[in-house]
Amino acid sequence: MLYEIEIHTNKEFEIIDITSEIQKIVKESNVQEGIAIVFTKHTTTALIVNENERRLLSDIELLLESIAPKGKGYKHDEIDNNAHSHLRAVLLNPSVAIPIKDGKVELGTWQSILFVELDGPRLRKILVKICAC
Repeated sequence: MLYEIEIHTNKEFEIIDITSEIQKIVKESNVQEGIAIVFTKHTTTALIVNENERRLLSDIELLLESIAPKGKGYKHDEIDNNAHSHLRAVLLNPSVAIPIKDGKVELGTWQSILFVELDGPRLRKILVKICAC
């Protein structure tokens, strides 16, 4: 079963918790045991599993800015001025795989599925594949 989520982002950099949307899809699928594969269809976005805590999210943004700062004279900026967004995405992941147990995503106590916008605001699409095991 393949599902699609649309997200309207509001800022150039933004982290959005999509855990509840993924859980809703898992419930709708009626899969009790399996895996949810979540994939972003964009080269300037990413997915991570981590704690949805305001200060940590701010630290993630600061880390990415320090590693790949905007306007550093990257060659790709000659095309569309967003090389920093592509480089930040390279450091993260375009997909995550989450186990499903008893019809629910099996995350740790503080874990959330987080969508990372690196070149917004835009309309983004995420694919979710639910596989029964």
